[in-house]
Amino acid sequence: MSLNNSSNIFLDSVPSNTNRFQVNVINESHESGEGLNDNTDPPHYEETSFGDEAQNRLRISFRPGNQECYDNFGETAKTDASFQAYDSHTNTYYLQTFGHNTVDAVPKIEYYRNTGSISGPKVNRPSLLEIHEQLAKNVAVAPGSADRVANGDGMPGDEQAENKEDQTGAVKFGWVKGVLVRCMLNIWGVMLFIRLSWIVGEAGIGLGFIIIGLSVVVTTLTGISMSAICTNGVVRGGGAYYLISRSLGPEFGGSIGLIFAFANAVAVAMYVVGFAETVVDLLKESDSLMVDPTNDIRIIGTITVVILLGISVAGMEWEAKAQVLLLVILLIAIANFFIGTVIPSNNEKKSRGFFNYQASIFAENFGPSFEQDQGFFSVFAIFFPAATGILAGANISGDLEDPQDAIPRGTMLAIFITTIAYLGVAICVGACVVRDATGNLNDTVISGMNCNGSAACGLGYDFSKCRHERCPYGLMNNFQVMSMVSGFGPLITAGIFSATLSSALASLVSAPKVFQALCKDNIYKALQFFAKGYGKNNEPLRGYVLTFLIALAFILIAELNTIAPIISNFFLASYALINFSCFHASYAKSPGWRPAYGIYNMWVSLFGAILCCAVMFIINWKAAVITYVIEFFLYIYVTYKKPDVNWGSSTQALSYVSALDNALELTTVEDHVKNFRPQCIVLTGGPMTRPALLDITHAFTKNSGLCICCEVFVGPRKLCVKEMNSGMAKKQAWLIKNKIKAFYAAVAADCFRDGVRSLLQASGLGRMKPNTLVVGYKKNWRKAPLAEIENYVGIIHDAFDFEIGVVIVRITQGFDISQVLQVQEELEKLEQERLALEATIKDNECEEGSGGIRGLFKKASKLNITKLAPRKDGSVNTIQSMHVGEFNQKLVEASTQFKKKQGKGTIDVWWLFDDGGLTLLIPYILTLRKKWKDCKLRIYVGGKINRIEEEKITMASLLSKFRIKFADIHIIGDINIKPNKESWKVFEEMIEPYRLHESCKDLTTAEKLKRETPWKITDAELEAVKEKSFRQVRLNELLQEHSRAANLIVLSLPVARKGSISDLLYLAWLEILTKNLPPVLLVRGNHKNVLTFYS
Repeated sequence: MSLNNSSNIFLDSVPSNTNRFQVNVINESHESGEGLNDNTDPPHYEETSFGDEAQNRLRISFRPGNQECYDNFGETAKTDASFQAYDSHTNTYYLQTFGHNTVDAVPKIEYYRNTGSISGPKVNRPSLLEIHEQLAKNVAVAPGSADRVANGDGMPGDEQAENKEDQTGAVKFGWVKGVLVRCMLNIWGVMLFIRLSWIVGEAGIGLGFIIIGLSVVVTTLTGISMSAICTNGVVRGGGAYYLISRSLGPEFGGSIGLIFAFANAVAVAMYVVGFAETVVDLLKESDSLMVDPTNDIRIIGTITVVILLGISVAGMEWEAKAQVLLLVILLIAIANFFIGTVIPSNNEKKSRGFFNYQASIFAENFGPSFEQDQGFFSVFAIFFPAATGILAGANISGDLEDPQDAIPRGTMLAIFITTIAYLGVAICVGACVVRDATGNLNDTVISGMNCNGSAACGLGYDFSKCRHERCPYGLMNNFQVMSMVSGFGPLITAGIFSATLSSALASLVSAPKVFQALCKDNIYKALQFFAKGYGKNNEPLRGYVLTFLIALAFILIAELNTIAPIISNFFLASYALINFSCFHASYAKSPGWRPAYGIYNMWVSLFGAILCCAVMFIINWKAAVITYVIEFFLYIYVTYKKPDVNWGSSTQALSYVSALDNALELTTVEDHVKNFRPQCIVLTGGPMTRPALLDITHAFTKNSGLCICCEVFVGPRKLCVKEMNSGMAKKQAWLIKNKIKAFYAAVAADCFRDGVRSLLQASGLGRMKPNTLVVGYKKNWRKAPLAEIENYVGIIHDAFDFEIGVVIVRITQGFDISQVLQVQEELEKLEQERLALEATIKDNECEEGSGGIRGLFKKASKLNITKLAPRKDGSVNTIQSMHVGEFNQKLVEASTQFKKKQGKGTIDVWWLFDDGGLTLLIPYILTLRKKWKDCKLRIYVGGKINRIEEEKITMASLLSKFRIKFADIHIIGDINIKPNKESWKVFEEMIEPYRLHESCKDLTTAEKLKRETPWKITDAELEAVKEKSFRQVRLNELLQEHSRAANLIVLSLPVARKGSISDLLYLAWLEILTKNLPPVLLVRGNHKNVLTFYS
């Protein structure tokens, strides 16, 4: 493939239409002409042009002679970081620079990295705004601009360089040394040498295979699940903790991570004590004990763990070399055993039950022969810890070159190899060694003796006395069968040493690595001290010391029989959660669950999780209960602390799926009045700017209804959308931080009313759609522009048109505290600047100056006085001149009044018009809240003066049927009488500036005024609704009389008939109705029942 280049690629003349971004299509020919002369011209491939003219063409020719060039493209692309933007004379130019002549970027891995990734810097792709908006005339698009690194989002350059250096110097392991070797060493424990023969003796070859097979099923299913999780994204350090926490979230990960790290730390002690016990047994044989068996175990164990700590602290490279050496010893020991089975047995070994391969022995040992206190499950419980250790490679995932490939390959191969070894040893000992032997060379068969089918008898030995008394040799009595069978016994001892020390070393490395990853995530803040790493491999030296101390403590106890089952259960709990993580991630059906390891099934993983839990109870039910209790309490603790992490866990995915399914299921259910709940759109603007309005709404929607804080951005669309998008996450986060169960929604519109109309129609989902609009009272309506008044009243009309209830909230001081917030924010910035300046001055005072004028200038340059001084003089003095006392303290106090607990008092409900019951339901819900529970409901309804008692009884009966408790009922019989003259005069003075007074003018002038000022209140309108105006004024008098001392007033909202009541007159009604009162909720439902007395 030949790509021809021209030297004038970037020298094309700028098109005349500079308002459009144009990508020219390029026509080029290779100047050297190599490989082109002997072939015909290839077809032309045209590139789309975004300009008006496409002057040039791109010619791409495919020729056999240039196939090598084509084949090398992939390699060249990998090194495009060193490519020069204007290098237009190489064959690989077009592959590397496609997209460089446009702002739009080609796919690159750098765009998908996390900020601060050690694998390379994060690069920001051009935003949608940058490629969608019109290109600025004075901006030249330089080739390679799309590949820039955003300094603000990535790491600082020196940190990147440091990380890069660390990355190149760090020791990283492949799948063999990093995973396969470790897993094989950890799985091949001391059980292989001193317990497997006993298990075959008890369970027989047949059930022994089943025990081994069942254990392998558990580990294989866990390995498959772990492989699926590992190949679903980049795996970092932390092993099982990392896999579980990133799949199930910090609650499960944090709980299992702590106990898993602790289990590994105690496992160090277990393996070291196993090693020490073997050494002490050798000392006993040679009568060389130092003190006594118990103290010798402590002494040898302490020395051993110190040596192992030294190897670990020396670095992962030394630890890996030690592991390889131990594996070689272990393999030699296993080979030594298999060789020994074919070496002809001597009389001494025969007397101890070893006869080489014999079919009669195989047949005799095939079935079980359990002792009185043993059974299948007890024997299984003893063997199962021998199959664990599959997480040894995963636990150092941070030190692997490619964890996604190494962990699945190494772990699954280790399980396969170790399983073959276990089965092979089981068959060999079962076919070579009898269950009971005396060890006496004289116990031979006497002539004419009846063998009764005994294999040993058939081979010339009489072990019949073992039926009546316990013999010292044979599969069921001698734990050193493998040493006896092997070609060279000391090699088996070396194998035991290798198995115990390698397992101890692996656990000593695993525990700090897992613990460090847990501490880095800061789930347990008290453990943050152990997150620090040292050296090029980021070694957790503090974690090593902690693990050493825990191991040393348990070594000194020297009694691990009680704690051992709990440790096994800790490991099994990890296995169970790994399996459950795989199932959960698959079940959540998240598009992000795309494991490259396809050999898994979610139901098989679930079966593996259940099987692990069952095995926990089989091994030791008490230890299983203790494990679950510890895990449960840690889970509760992490859930309560709510760590600030977001790992995209399957728990989040399943929550979304569950919410979606529930929302869809809800749409199939018809609404029922018993299930009605207020679902509110609250016009708060930014939720922090009107906290009191949000608080009162949240009081009757929390845990019972939907609450959406809405903001309308009015102005130029481009600016509004940018401002809206930039603040969405911040404002929702504010709601979460302040524990307000509400959503935030925003729209950009040409006018406020259009935005609210959009919200009323489009907000919500399915049945979870708003049914109530909550707005604050427009306190400044008399000074507001006419357009604002029209919009305000218009949204109330729109809500009624959409059959949505309306709640208007009025408090004396008003709701908007945006100016206070602005001043507070400015003061906080200045305080931060002051502290930073003081810190800079302090640091420079501590430094030793160079002396004289030179030192003075050096300090001045460090302090950057010339830059700081103007801002200090300008802004600080301005703010300092504003004394804090000048802030509207009453406004600030009023904004928090609904956060406080309301004392004993009343909520007065003026249920004047039946709106379906919303006016009554909202105050009832308020009385259920902790802050309002001491407030009693007083009900006020209109009625006839001559039927007050009857109507009171009727209302009491209705409320009792609604099961709404109330303190008192008042029947107001004088609502419709005229208000007193003073009150009416106040109302008239209020509307006077907005009256047309057309009746005082001639007809022509009146008509002209109506056309010029259609928003004014006409005399005809005022006369037509005079009775309603009287009612509003009179109601205020009654409210002043009865409810002046109430904590809250809930009042039926008067409805303005469209086309009949002008906006200003309606606002005047609301003003006079709620004037000089405690907080008022003007409520009008959609006239559909929200209360019922039917069951």
